[in-house]
Parts: sequence; C-alpha cells; structure tokens
Amino acid sequence: MLLSLTLHQFALIAEHELNVADGFNVITGETGAGKSLLLDALSLCAGERADSAMVRHGAAHADIYAQFDVTDNTVIADWFATHERVLDESEILIRRQLSSNGRSKAWLNGLPVSLSELKSLGSLLVNIHSQHAQQALLKPQFVVQWLDAMAQLKPLTIQTATSYQHYQQLKRHADNLANRAAQRQDRIQLLQSQLADISPLLSVDYQEIEAEHEELSNIEALMMEASRGLHLLDNDTDEPDVMSLLGQAIKLCDQQISVSQTFVQASEQLHIAQQQITEVTALLSDYAEQQLPDPERLQELDNLISLGHRLSRKHNLPASDLINEAKAWQAQLEQLENEPSSDTLTAQIEDAWQGYLALATQLNTERRQAAPSICAQLIAQLQPLALPNARCEFVFTQKSDTASYNAQGCYDIDLLFSANVGMPMQPLHKIASGGELSRMALVMQVLQATSADNNAAKPMLVFDEVDVGISGGTAQVVGELLRALGQTQQLLAITHQAQVAAQAHQHILVQKHHHEHTQSELIILTDSTQIDELARMSGGVTITEVTREHARSLLTDVKV
Repeated sequence: MLLSLTLHQFALIAEHELNVADGFNVITGETGAGKSLLLDALSLCAGERADSAMVRHGAAHADIYAQFDVTDNTVIADWFATHERVLDESEILIRRQLSSNGRSKAWLNGLPVSLSELKSLGSLLVNIHSQHAQQALLKPQFVVQWLDAMAQLKPLTIQTATSYQHYQQLKRHADNLANRAAQRQDRIQLLQSQLADISPLLSVDYQEIEAEHEELSNIEALMMEASRGLHLLDNDTDEPDVMSLLGQAIKLCDQQISVSQTFVQASEQLHIAQQQITEVTALLSDYAEQQLPDPERLQELDNLISLGHRLSRKHNLPASDLINEAKAWQAQLEQLENEPSSDTLTAQIEDAWQGYLALATQLNTERRQAAPSICAQLIAQLQPLALPNARCEFVFTQKSDTASYNAQGCYDIDLLFSANVGMPMQPLHKIASGGELSRMALVMQVLQATSADNNAAKPMLVFDEVDVGISGGTAQVVGELLRALGQTQQLLAITHQAQVAAQAHQHILVQKHHHEHTQSELIILTDSTQIDELARMSGGVTITEVTREHARSLLTDVKV
C-alpha cells in the first residue's frame, strides 16, 4: 500500500508531500493542470525510464520519494531475500532522482538500487493501467493473455512456450547441420590431417628439445671447455690451480685460529668452498670424459626441430605455440565428431514436438473449461455499464496447419462481442464502439486485478483516464465498481467524471497557478471544497447552487 508520495522540483510541482489513503483515491482537475504528474512520479518509483524534461525548469534535479507499507507482504519479503537485501521494518522508501543533464539515480531504503531491480520490485508494488488499454483489446495476443491470467494458467503457458522454444531450437540446429554437412566433413578431415602432422610434437616439450639439440650439436667443444675448467680448478702439473691455492689459504687461517675469531670463521667458509669446488671438479670431469652422443639421437632431434620450423611457417605461429593450437584443433574435432547424427536429431525433434503438442493440448483444454465462467463474469460486469444486452464468447479455432502453431498453442482464440439484441457476435475490433471498448477494457482490467488470491498481498492499482467514452449513469456504475474494488485493494485513478470522483474514499485536486512561474498544487478535498470540485466537473466553469446541489446528491448516493 502506498502511504505517501513526495515531489521536489518535479515538472510543475515545486514541493509537495501527498498522503495517499487506503481504498479508492481519485485525481481530478482542469485539462493541463498536471493530473498525470502523479502517475508519472509513481511510474518512476516503479522503475520506468526517466526524462530530463520532468525536472522543473531552472532546477538542477528533481527528487521523488514513495513510501509503501509492506506489513505481512510475503511477496515483498521474498523479493528482498532473493536480492540479498535486508527488510528491517514494515515500510520501504524508494527515492528516484532525475538530473537536468539526463542522468537518474535510485535508492531503496537509503541504499543504491539498479533500475532493473527497481522495475522488478515496482511491478510487485504498483500495477499501472494506461488510458490506451482499450487499444490492446484489438490485438489477438491480448485476449489470449487475459484469458490465461483470468484462468490462472501462467505456469502451464510458460511450460508450453518453453517446450515450443526447445522444439524450435532443435529444428534450427538440424537445419544448420544439414546446411553445413559437406563443410563439416571437410573440416573434420582437415583437423585430422593437421593433428596427424603435428602429433610428433605433442608428446615432447619443444623448448627442451631445442635446448638438448643446441647442446648435442656443440658437444665436442663443450667437453673441451669442461677439461679446461677442470685444469684450472685441480691439476697434477706444476701450474697453479684453485684447489692448491685454496689449501694454502686454509692452512694459513688454521694457524691463526687460537689468536682471532675472524680466522675461525674464515677457515670454516674456506672448507665449505673446498667441498663445493670438489663437487664442481667431479661434475666437469664426468662431462669431459663422457662418450660422444648417439648420432641417431641427434638425427631425431634434428627431425623434430625441422618439423617445428616447417609447421611454424605453415601456420604462422611460433613452434612453441603450436601445442596450444593443437589442443584447440582437438577440441573442435571432438565437437564435430560428437554432434548427433541426423537420425538421432530427428528422433529428438519428434520427441520435442510430441511434448509440445501434449502441453498445448492440455492448455487448450483448460482454456476451454475456464472460458464460459470467465465470459459470465465479464457479462455480469458489463451489463450495468449501459450494456444490458451485452453478450460475449470465446471462440477457439485450430490453426490451419502445424507450421502456424506457436508458443501460445495450436488454436487461435477470439473474444466475440455483441451489445445489441438480435445482432450476431463478432470480434471486438469489428463492431465495438470507442465507448464500448473503454468499458470492456475497464472491466477486463478490474476482473484481472481481482482474479488473484484474495488473501495475497496485492499491488496498488492505478487507472489513467478511467472514464474514457462514458458519462451519466454509466459513470456512476463505474465509480461504484471502483469503490467496491477499493474495499479490498488500494486504487488511484484519474477521472473527468463527477459521478466517478464522488465514489472515491479520497479526492485529490490538481490546480495550476500562474504566478511568476507556473506551478501545480495538490489539494486533498473535504466537505465544501469537494462539492465545489464536483460541481465544476458537472456544470462547467460557472458554479451555481444548482450544480452544488447536484454535487451533494452525488455524495449522498455513495454507498458505504
């Protein structure tokens, strides 16, 4: 339930806080006064996109605050839990800020909220019906969607649509496979050839191969260098070597150990160095005295490196990167080879089609079962609206061929209507007048809003220009209908009809003032001010005692 709506520098409204009552709230005012501004503000708090033109002229930004009571609303509590937000209290505050530069921001209970999050939350809080709703009646899909909503078939419609989409995906996949069958086989052969070509490199480390080849190609020179290094470290000739000089240094330090701790430390480090050099001489000795490598191993390395160079030029890649490329080829090959055969795919398509047909048939059966009672409800609500002879019927026509079946099912559904005795029922768009369409749209919206679980928390209903195409006694019935709906659900409606406005639990007047800057003002009417507004709506600019008396009679006729 909406508790309050606060506007700051929003369009023609400089600053205003509006407390919204439970039940049926109505908005009236002269044409151009700014009645739709409240609906625009509420739409923004429900996640609709912003327009910088809504910022009051001369202001840097506009702010809108919407405060909702969500006590015991499990739907909203679930939304907060799903979006990992904390719902501490029974009220929530939505703030929307529009900047004159075109940017907008939003906050939920003081924390930033994305527009997509706000839109999903807003759909649970507010249900806005535009003044163009009657135009939707002319679209075949609207009738089907309305029937499904009234019959509470949404889970089955989602299943049917999902099943149809799955069938279509399989069909597209089969078509793609058929179109590229020849290319697929060529690609498999190419990948197999490339992998066979590169296979000798797949089991080795190419960088290690290059290093080994480099060493073996220069092995004789390296063995000679090892001998020279060994001679410098330790030799049996009269030439000085590192081991002899190191031995002399150790002897010198050992003689001074008793005199200075420095020589103790020096002796220890020299002994370590002597041990390390001993290990190095053994290493160099083994290397210098090794046998020359097997020529076949060198040839094997030559072949691998030559292959790497050839493939590197062929694929324009460094030889070391070819291994990763080969992994990608292998993945492609496995994907192509594992694609289902045409026979397998044909069976899958047939299974998907039969599954879709079963769901579509079930959906059609449940629609047919629900249609008569829904039509009865529709007629019962239409007849008091100056349509005493209204009749309607859902007609189900199987689509001409299976190719025209779609996500909504395998039947076309029309809502036939007749407002006059003796006249055949025909589709709405062929026979209904503008006034009849507006009444039909209103009744359908009210029925849909009330078809949900009565114990469940319901969003606030908003009707824009609820009285299009009606007047007189019909307007009175519409007002009574909305007031009765307001007993169980909060409503906000814009109207030009005094008979409708008189039925409201709270009457909000929008007035425009022309001072230095044009400004709209929101006034909650009571007693005499409401009578004056109803008199204006009934009798025009000049308010007389006669029009006031008529306004009083409208209020007297209001049912509790």
